[in-house]
Amino acid sequence: MLFTLAGCVNPFAPKIDDTLGESKGLISNQSDVDGVFRNFQYAYTFKDTLIYSQIIHQDFIFSYRDYDVGQDVSWGREREMTTCTGLFQNSQRLDLVWNNINSISGDSSHIVRSFNLTITFNPTDIIYIDGRVNLTLAKEKNKWKITRWIDESNF
Repeated sequence: MLFTLAGCVNPFAPKIDDTLGESKGLISNQSDVDGVFRNFQYAYTFKDTLIYSQIIHQDFIFSYRDYDVGQDVSWGREREMTTCTGLFQNSQRLDLVWNNINSISGDSSHIVRSFNLTITFNPTDIIYIDGRVNLTLAKEKNKWKITRWIDESNF
């Protein structure tokens, strides 16, 4: 049986979407703070350390509360990249969802935002983290980057 459908689009050869501009792409140029969050999510989803490194400022400091020992722990950019690379290499899947912005400064240089992160190491080892990031950002060469990240998760 042979038939033709007039005006049908071939689903195996879809038209290229010309409406996707730079601001709607998967990777942002980080000219605004939203671009930092999009690139952060992209880097985690695709385990892309190159993109991740571009959102982290040279003077970056990460801090979190180690509840086991009852003290705050901090590290710089080099250890952050090492830690992130280890997470990317040792997990099968990372699902990061950015939620509401809890607070933001007038110049967007300080943001507190909630998130959900699912880390799948294997089908029987899955970790769910709900928390908040407390970020300080700076604009460098017309790109926003994270200079300080205080993890406010209860993990």
